[in-house]
Order: sequence, then C-alpha cells, then structure tokens
Amino acid sequence: MSTTEQRVAIVTGGARGIGAATAVRLAEEGRAVAVLDLDEAACKDTVEKITAAGGKALAVGCDVSDAGQVETAVARVADELGAPVVLVNNAGVLRDNLLFKMSEGDWDTVMNVHLKGAFLMTRACQKYMVDATFGRVVNLSSSSALGNRGQANYATAKAGLQGFTKTLAKELGKFGVTANAVAPGFIVTEMTAATAARVGMGFEDFQAAAASQIPVQRVGHPEDIANAIAFFTGDAAGFVSGQVLYVAGGPLN
Repeated sequence: MSTTEQRVAIVTGGARGIGAATAVRLAEEGRAVAVLDLDEAACKDTVEKITAAGGKALAVGCDVSDAGQVETAVARVADELGAPVVLVNNAGVLRDNLLFKMSEGDWDTVMNVHLKGAFLMTRACQKYMVDATFGRVVNLSSSSALGNRGQANYATAKAGLQGFTKTLAKELGKFGVTANAVAPGFIVTEMTAATAARVGMGFEDFQAAAASQIPVQRVGHPEDIANAIAFFTGDAAGFVSGQVLYVAGGPLN
C-alpha cells in the first residue's frame, strides 16, 4: 500500500457538483474521503458511491463559515478517518445581482462561505499537515475572478481565494505543504443552471451559447475539474505550489 492510499482528504461542498465528483475522484486515488456539506444527509449519495466502489468515506455536516462547527468537523474526521492532510475548499454559494441591487446580506453570505470558510477549514487542517510534513490544499477559484457582470460578490471572493492560495504556499511550503487553486470556466452544475435561470435562459440554450465561445467547443463537467484537483493533491505535484490553473477549455483573454 502506498502512502497516498493511506491519506485522508476533506472535500467541502461535497454533496453535489464539482465537490461530489472530486470526492469520488480522490477516493479512486486511494484516499479516505470526508464529504462535508451544510446538510450531512445530502452527502449520502456521494458517500454511497464511494463505498460501493470499495472506498472509504464519511459524511459530515458543517457550516464552513462557523468556526466552532469547523473545529468540531475536522476533529471528527481526524478521529474517525485519520489526520486530514488533503483539503479541497470547494464549498460555495451564489447570490448574484447587479451592484445597485446587491444587499449587504448577499455580499456577506458569499464572502463568509467562500473566503471565511476556506480560511477556517485551512486553519483547522494545517496542523495535521505540518505534523505529517505533507499537505495539499486546493482552493476552488473561478474564471469569474477576472470579473463578471452581476457577480461583484462572487468575483471578489474567487479573486481573494487566489491571493489566499499564494500566501498559503509561501507560509506552509517549508512544512511540506503545497497550496494551489483551480479556476473553472463554464461547468454544468446546479449553480450554472441557477445562473441561466437568473438571466432568463433555458439551461440547454445557455450551455450552447457558452460552448460557442469556448475554444474546445464544449462546456465543462465536474469531472474535468476533479481531474485537475486530483493532480494537485498527488505526490507528483510536490514542486507545484502557489499556482492558479484555469480549467476553462481554452484561454480566457
């Protein structure tokens, strides 16, 4: 058994979409996976898919923006699966609106889940990584970090995660911990379906319009992102840190 097979990973927002695909992909790599989401019951399908394939997984309910819940959740993972040394900060929400319509609540909710959540989860997990002299942190940014109409809050949070990633790489590198970010382009998820609804388009038409602007002429799927995350979490990526990888089917400029 390799050391990779013995490692424990936490994936936040793991009940569906990119998070679920990532949890399954990391389990295929031989990791025990803690699937975190706001609603523990919502993690059932992801956990069952992993265990049905012979993997080991644990569903954990946690509001990543709540420091107490984060500490409790990470301690539970350490007790039941082992020390978490791989962390994928994927949990996210949308509260899209044009700036003049955006409420303080819309702004705060997005910042709390994306930025504060990533901070709290990483702070709670880094001690296990430092003790193990091995760690992998992958933060989910977005192509929206470059700016996107109707997403002042989301774009700001996703850009902030890039700065957070680079800072982690500098602070934790000497302990054998790398930090990288994956920035998806258009990915077929419930969140992009919600965006289509917000702009008044059918989801199929929305996808077709997006695909026409992408060099590879298709939209992305959660597995496309999970594959990139899997690379960053592996041994082979030990000399890659502080990077932002846009997985968007082509250049964005």
